[in-house]
Formats: sequence, C-alpha cells, structure tokens
Amino acid sequence: MSSAASTSSLPSGLAVLTTFPDVLFIPEIIFGGLVWILVASSRVPIPMLQGWVMFVSVFCFVMSTTLLCLYFCGAHGGSSSWVTLDAICQGTASLFYLSASVLEAYSTYAASYLFSPNIYRENIAAVVFAFVATLVYVIHKVFSLLRWKSS
Repeated sequence: MSSAASTSSLPSGLAVLTTFPDVLFIPEIIFGGLVWILVASSRVPIPMLQGWVMFVSVFCFVMSTTLLCLYFCGAHGGSSSWVTLDAICQGTASLFYLSASVLEAYSTYAASYLFSPNIYRENIAAVVFAFVATLVYVIHKVFSLLRWKSS
C-alpha cells in the first residue's frame, strides 16, 4: 500500500486516538461540553442568540461523539465516502461554531452591565471555550479536507 493511500483512509479501533486529525475529536468533545455546560448554566440575556449557541454546542457534541464511536467500531469499512462525510461534518461544525462564538461574544458584551461579576465571568468563560472549540474544529476541518483531497 502506498503512503498516499494509507494517509487518505480513516482509522478504526484505538488507532483513532493515535492519528492526526482524528485525535482532535477528544478536545472537540471536551471544549464543546464545556461550552454546553457554561451556556446552560448562565443567565440568558438574549434568548435567540444563546439558543443558537446552545443548539450548536449540543449538535456538535453529539456529532463528534457519534463519529468517534463509529470510527472506533470501524463502521466506515475503509470506504472513501466516509472521508467525504468527515470533511463535510468538520466544515459544517467549524462554520456553526464560528457563528456561535461570535454571537456568544456579542451577547456577553451587550449584556455585560446586566450581570453580576460572577455571571459575567461565566459568560466570558463560555466565549473563550467557544472560540477554542472553533479553533479545534477549524484545524480538524483543514486536515480532513487535505485527507479528502488525497483520497
């Protein structure tokens, strides 16, 4: 098997935890879960904006966890269509998280005078973790697109 063919296929089993960019599922789940927890426990100054942030964090958390479990099980069977699915999922998640991060930052800034310092810090933490999750999803997307291009 050539080196190009081995880098363009998806890993299965425990190899998911040792290959890049698939190892990024773990920080995606961790930071996405933190965003989910922080937004769920904070006060909601603008329900529509934070509703979108909540949807994105839950959707991406479930998507990343599901893909990780499917890769562990080897459900892809080495099919190249799963490489395309991975690139599409990572692209969608990175766009969703970018919009959610910006909206969460705007909502925190706009309502900063309404919050006590503790609640304001909680919202700031949600903004920071949302941008970190965005960065992880974008890195995963770039390397997924490179893998898709080489497949």
